[in-house]
Amino acid sequence: MTSEHLPVPARAATPADIDGMVDTLTTAFFDDPLWGPAFPDEPHRAEQAAVMWRLHVSSALRYPWTLVAPGVEAAAVWIPPGGVELTTPEEEGLEELLTQAAGPENAKAILAIYDQFEAARPSEPCFYLTLLGVHDDHRGKGLGMGLLAQSLDRIDTLGAPAYLESSNPVNIARYESVGFRPRETFTVATGHVVTTMWRPAR
Repeated sequence: MTSEHLPVPARAATPADIDGMVDTLTTAFFDDPLWGPAFPDEPHRAEQAAVMWRLHVSSALRYPWTLVAPGVEAAAVWIPPGGVELTTPEEEGLEELLTQAAGPENAKAILAIYDQFEAARPSEPCFYLTLLGVHDDHRGKGLGMGLLAQSLDRIDTLGAPAYLESSNPVNIARYESVGFRPRETFTVATGHVVTTMWRPAR
C-alpha cells in the first residue's frame, strides 16, 4: 500500500478550495527552476503565475481526482485517463489570458513550454499528475508525498498507470520512491531540463 509511505489526511477538493489551491501552488512553484523563470518579473511573479494556476485547478475540478490536505496546505491535481487539462474554450483563450497576465513575450514562451509538455505526453491512457505542490509554510511535513501516495492507492485499485513531469530534479528520487521511473527528458528554451516519469499499472 503506497499510503503507508507517508500517510496524511486527504480529501477531494471542491470549488470552495480553489483560492486555497491557487495560493498553495503559487508559493510552491515561485522558485521552481522551470516555472519561476517563466514569470521573470519577480515582484509581480506571484500575481501573474496565480492566473495560470487558477485556470488549471478550476478546470481540473471537472474530474473528481484532485486531492487536498485538510486545510489546503497541499494539493495534488490529477487528470484521469481520457481527460484533458483544459477545455477547448479554455485552450482557445489561453494566449490572451497569459498575455494579459504577463505580457506577450512571456505568454509566447509559456505557450512554447505547454507545447513541449503536450508533445512529451504518452499516448497510452493514464492518470496524469499535472500539479503537486505544498504551501511554503507547510513544507517538510510529508504532505505532498502523502497526497501522492493516497492518490496512487486509489489509482492502483483501478489497475491504471500514472504519468508526471518533474520540473525540479530534486523531486525525482521522491517520485521514484513511490514507483515512478524516468521515461525521457526534454529541454525548454531556457536550457532547463524536464524529466517525464511513468508508473506502470499495478
